[in-house]
Amino acid sequence: MKIAVIGQSLFGQEVYCHLRKEGHEVVGVFTVPDKDGKADPLGLEAEKDGVPVFKFPRWRTKGQALPDVVAKYQALGAELNVLPFCSQFIPMEIINAPCHGSIIYHPSLLPRHRGASAINWTLIHGDKKGGFSIFWADDGLDTGDLLLQKECEVLPDDTVSSLYNRFLFPEGVKGMVQAVRLIAEGRAPRLPQPEEGATYEGIQKKETAKINWEQPAEAIHNWIRGNDKVPGAWTEACGQKLTFFNSTLNTVGLVPEGEALPIPGAHRPGLVTKDGLVLFGNDDRMLLVKNIQLEDGKMILASHFFKGADSSVLELTEAELVTAEAVRSAWKRILPNILEVEDSTDFFKSGAASVDVVRLVEEVKELCDGLELENEDVYMATTFRDFIQLLVRKLRGDDKESECVIDYVEKEANRLTIKMPHQLFIGGAFVDAEGDKTYETINPTDGSAICQVSLAQVSDVDKAVAAAKDAFENGLWGKISARDRGRLLYRLADLMEQHQEELATIEALDAGAVYTLALKTHVGMSIQTFRYFAGWCDKIQGSTIPINHARPNRNLSLTRKEPIGVCGIVIPWNYPLMMLSWKTAACLAAGNTVVIKPAQVTPLTALKFAELTLKAGIPKGVINILPGSGSLVGQRLSDHPDVRKIGFTGSTEVGKHIMKSCALSNVKKVSLELGGKSPLIIFADCDLSKAVQMGMSSVFFNKGENCIAAGRLFVEDSIHDQFVQKVVEEVRKMKIGNPLDRDTTHGPQNHQAHLRKLIEYCQRGVKEGATLVCGGNQVPRPGFFFEPTVFTDVEDHMFIAKEESFGPIMIISRFANGDVDTVLSRANATEFGLASGVFTKDINKALYVSDKLQAGTVFVNTYNKTDVAAPFGGFKQSGFGKDLGNLILNICYRLLGAGPCPRGQGCGIDKMAVSAHFLLGGDK
Repeated sequence: MKIAVIGQSLFGQEVYCHLRKEGHEVVGVFTVPDKDGKADPLGLEAEKDGVPVFKFPRWRTKGQALPDVVAKYQALGAELNVLPFCSQFIPMEIINAPCHGSIIYHPSLLPRHRGASAINWTLIHGDKKGGFSIFWADDGLDTGDLLLQKECEVLPDDTVSSLYNRFLFPEGVKGMVQAVRLIAEGRAPRLPQPEEGATYEGIQKKETAKINWEQPAEAIHNWIRGNDKVPGAWTEACGQKLTFFNSTLNTVGLVPEGEALPIPGAHRPGLVTKDGLVLFGNDDRMLLVKNIQLEDGKMILASHFFKGADSSVLELTEAELVTAEAVRSAWKRILPNILEVEDSTDFFKSGAASVDVVRLVEEVKELCDGLELENEDVYMATTFRDFIQLLVRKLRGDDKESECVIDYVEKEANRLTIKMPHQLFIGGAFVDAEGDKTYETINPTDGSAICQVSLAQVSDVDKAVAAAKDAFENGLWGKISARDRGRLLYRLADLMEQHQEELATIEALDAGAVYTLALKTHVGMSIQTFRYFAGWCDKIQGSTIPINHARPNRNLSLTRKEPIGVCGIVIPWNYPLMMLSWKTAACLAAGNTVVIKPAQVTPLTALKFAELTLKAGIPKGVINILPGSGSLVGQRLSDHPDVRKIGFTGSTEVGKHIMKSCALSNVKKVSLELGGKSPLIIFADCDLSKAVQMGMSSVFFNKGENCIAAGRLFVEDSIHDQFVQKVVEEVRKMKIGNPLDRDTTHGPQNHQAHLRKLIEYCQRGVKEGATLVCGGNQVPRPGFFFEPTVFTDVEDHMFIAKEESFGPIMIISRFANGDVDTVLSRANATEFGLASGVFTKDINKALYVSDKLQAGTVFVNTYNKTDVAAPFGGFKQSGFGKDLGNLILNICYRLLGAGPCPRGQGCGIDKMAVSAHFLLGGDK
């Protein structure tokens, strides 16, 4: 389409660029005139491309469109006007001129928050949901028919900038492009805006941004963040106007001690503490402000309000003087109307805007070897002299007062610079192991060493348990409310989401996980798990129980659910981060502290997770991580008298040993998720295409390194050969390769010892008479790659029919047509009971089979579908206890009774049936 772009700013520039990439012809760009000698980014970009750029100071006068402006516009022959962000009033003669009309971006969920300060009011009103609308322009104020809307969660400490940068900008650009695509395809809707719920709020200005102190803390916080950075919420105190920025309601662990700051009209005086300025609402709740702008425009740390100006001016080295001059040149480029940048030159008084702050931060990053400044740093040091002093302090590391020192290993991978901690994590610090012992962790893609990792010793376990015990008994973790605990876990989940690409890349490097799967499952489900259990923190509660009275007294029985203390968590190597999250999140939600032993061969995502817990503000000692051997670290955790619970995922043999140790040491609680040999029964009346698709997934998902993988497929005789043929065809389509390549579907096995085990497993299958249809060998390339393998004619007595491979090996056995009970007997003839599955269009058969299968999970017409809200676990020698869902919380706390209290929690088996496409193979 021929498009006219009308607007300004970086947002307009991005929309313009994306529309051109989509193949649309931008016939003209209409933007604002240059300001202080600087052209708008949208106009600059269009001029580079040779697109006509118009900079009309106005489009109309006295209510009438200017004829020459209209003529210049009409000469372009635009078929659609796109207004990504436009501060000018565009006359209806222009709006209605194109055959497709005009579309406008608005940063709120219309009809809510019409007007020019929509983002401000979204925050001021404390909306839990924000988003943007793209609508068809009409002659009203943001009242046109809706074309497209997208929403997002508004985080508790979001500001205008953070909400815009996180969602409204990047998703808004995509939304505008999507809207144009819908118009071009003739599929764009026109949905009238409802008037119910419609609001209009005026433009926020400095004079209207004064804080009203007669309201709760949350409302004051919303007012401050809703005006951050422009125009800035202010109050009068100490004889001047003070503007507040960077507000938070997260006051976990904050001790309200400091120098009082009287504020006229406030419910209580503010307190200047080492953390910032503590303010109080009329509900006596606290909020914390971290930055204050003084009346002269200088921005300072709120914690420094009563401190005099810093007299310790740094003397710069020769190298630092060179850097200062390079930065001075950057200021000149950003401030073209300033002839000379003096030490006293003020960045903002010289004409800089918020977009220039972003540019300066990026310029400094290039000049100073990747030094990451925050936007707030620029606001804190507005003169060139102050800015250079701040910059040099950061380069020297003088600003990092109590920051944890992390010795990173850096790798360039996946177009990212990956920074990985490699030491033990004990008591909130990364430390070397006793005796400086280390080992190599190996990249399974090529067999090369990634880095040296600290190897925990018994004494390190004792230190970690002591740190966890102290954090539980004496630390902040046990003193904060359950709701505040939930806030910290939500913050941790948000940080994991911000670092999800880095985490997924580490999973690919250290565990051989296919990157796209790691992003969705290994990391994606980890984030979901922490968010799910964060929501449970303040919902773990006891009960009152009616009992007989001991007359003449009247009696009442109460129960409380309390955390049990230090939990030891031993996780496997197939899903390093996800298994950590499944077991850790519930323990933390219940208020426990943890010592985690990641698998020795895959420690790196656990250690990166440790770094994120520091950034989230999890108190020291709550989470401790010890890479090391199971025989040393795992055994000591099982034996330790101060550990009150062990959670373990791994082999049945080791699980039995842990259970014995837990009993002999101090009768620890224990939950075990052990081996499996999950049967999948495929009946002739199934949807065969779906059965093949899901059968492939049931075996080859995550390279077969999957606890619930279908260890044996029973296929009804009449469709057996056809099923095998289709499976082999699909296997040959699988792309084996580097897990970081986007088209790879099958990566390397986790480590060399496991690869050898798979080769021996297949050799034994062939030796016992099973038919090897395809695969069975190591792929002839560097690394630990194994061919996807299919065996048929597998009889019940064979080793491969009874034992788990934990790899990409499909074991197929026939069963006679219509012989349901016999195949059920064969499927249940195992000591394992983790998962199972059935494919059939007959609902009666599906219900009968799922009832008879002896497994913790029965999948019906699907496979591998897990969810954080659904319990997961097995029985028989596949273990006991649950991961995920609220049932796991039962083993993460102790039940205390005042008066007679029920004992025991039942001895039944929990079974979960998951169904999808259930009835007659259709969608349901």
